[in-house]
Amino acid sequence: MKESLDSKSRKELANKILALLGEAMQPLSKEFQMLMADDLVTVFESRFKVLSRVQTPMEFYVETASEIEHQLIKA
Repeated sequence: MKESLDSKSRKELANKILALLGEAMQPLSKEFQMLMADDLVTVFESRFKVLSRVQTPMEFYVETASEIEHQLIKA
């Protein structure tokens, strides 16, 4: 995923969220439903960015730890 979603992609994702959670959000006004869906898109983007940044160093750590363990077993 690129840095952030463009306006069209954000709307499409918000509409999918509304379709999926529409019944649960029914007590809210249409305006608040849209606000909630947009907030969920923002949360998804933020979480995705954080996990993307963390993933690479974590994979490196696991690989390095595995190599060290392998070297210790050989010795």
